[in-house]
Amino acid sequence: MVKHIEPDMTLLKMPSLKAVKSFVAAAKYQSFTRAAEALCVTQAAISRQIRELEGYLGVNLFKRVGRAVELTEAGVIFFDAAQMSFVNISQAAERIRTKNSGKKILTLCCSPAFSALWLSARLPTFFSQNPDIDLNLITTQNFLSMEPGIKPDIFITKMARIQDGYRSYPLFHDIIYPVCTPRYQADHPELSSLEALRDGVLLNLSPYGRAQVAEHVDWGVWLAFHRIVMDERPHDSPHVLNANDYNLIISMVLTHQGVALGWNHLVAHLIENGTLVRPVPDEMVLKESQHYLTFREDRQSDDACCRLRDWLLSQFSQ
Repeated sequence: MVKHIEPDMTLLKMPSLKAVKSFVAAAKYQSFTRAAEALCVTQAAISRQIRELEGYLGVNLFKRVGRAVELTEAGVIFFDAAQMSFVNISQAAERIRTKNSGKKILTLCCSPAFSALWLSARLPTFFSQNPDIDLNLITTQNFLSMEPGIKPDIFITKMARIQDGYRSYPLFHDIIYPVCTPRYQADHPELSSLEALRDGVLLNLSPYGRAQVAEHVDWGVWLAFHRIVMDERPHDSPHVLNANDYNLIISMVLTHQGVALGWNHLVAHLIENGTLVRPVPDEMVLKESQHYLTFREDRQSDDACCRLRDWLLSQFSQ
C-alpha cells in the first residue's frame, strides 16, 4: 500500500523564488532598471515579479523616491532574510561546483589600489604555481561592513583586527614620497625642492569615503611633516586635483599630469623599472601603524588556503 505524504506547508507557503530573486536585486540596486540589467531581464519582468510578491505578502515592499526605490519597513525585514538565504544557497552551490570541478576557490579581500597596483602583476605567477586554485577577489575600502554571508579567507588591510576568528600577520610600515614621470620631471626642472613641489601641480588623495583608513596622508599632512606650510602656496599656483580614487591619481601621474604621493608598496616597482621617479629624496615613514595579512583560523588545515597565505607572505619578504 502506498503511503501518502502529508502536504509540506513550509514549502507550499514559500513565495516564488524567481520573484524573491527580482526583489533582492531591486532592493540591492535601489532601482528596477538596474535590477533588470543585473539579472539580464526586462524592467517589465522585474516589476511583474515584485507585484506578484507584494500581492502574495499583502504589503508594499518598495516606495518610490524620484527615479529610485527604497524599501518599506516590511521590505527591510524581508530583504534581510532573503539576502542571507540567497548568499547561503549561492555559497553552498559554489562549494559543490568547486568540489566537482577539482578546483579550490579562495576569497581574498583588499583595497582597490592594492589589487590594481600590487596584486594584479603578481597573480600570473601564483596561478602558474597553483593551477588547482581559483581566486575570488573582493575590493573595498569598507572592510568592517561586508555583505551578509561574505567571509573572506584572507584580508590585506591596515587593521590588525577585523573580525573574530582571524589571525593577523604584520607586513610593513607605510613609506610615502613624491613621484612623477621622468618626462614630467624633465619638463619641470624646478621640482627639486619641497617648496617648489608645494607650488606645482599636485594630485592629492582626499579622505572622502576613506574613514576606515587608520590615518590619512595627503599633501598637506606630508608637507607639514617636513615643515612646509601648504597654506603658503601662492594664489597663482597651478591647480590641485583632489580625488579619493588612488588608482585614478596614479593613472594621471603616469600620463604626465602632475606629482602625487606614492605609497612605497604600490609604486616601488614603477620606480625600479624607470616608469616613475622621485623628484626629491624626502619621505615619510609611518612607524606607528602597519599593513596586515589577516587569515581565517579555521583554514589552518586547508592546504590551498595556506598556500595562498604563504605565497603572499613570501612576496612581501622579497
